[in-house]
Amino acid sequence: MPVAVILDIPGATLEQYDQVIEKMGFTKGGPGAPGGLTHWVAATESGIRVVDTWQSREAFEAFTREKTEPFMAEVGMKEKPEISFFEVHNFLTAGPES
Repeated sequence: MPVAVILDIPGATLEQYDQVIEKMGFTKGGPGAPGGLTHWVAATESGIRVVDTWQSREAFEAFTREKTEPFMAEVGMKEKPEISFFEVHNFLTAGPES
C-alpha cells in the first residue's frame, strides 16, 4: 500500500539538501528513488520539510537507511528528522502537456 511520508528536519538547509541529492546521483526535476512515487522539499521556519509518496513504508525505510542517512551525516545534517507516515487513499501523477 502506498504511503505518504513527511520529514521535518530541524536545522537543515536547502543547500545541504541539494548536496545530499547530488551525492545520491539525482538531479532537480529528474527521476527519483526506486520505490518512490513523488518527492518535494521546501524550507520551513526551523529547517526543511520533505514530502514523499512511496510504494510502501518498507521501500522508504530501506532506501533511507542505505542511502539517505549516510549522506545526511556527511553534509552536516545533525538533527534526526521527525517522520510521519500516512496511508495513501489516492495520488495523481503529472498531467498531459498543454
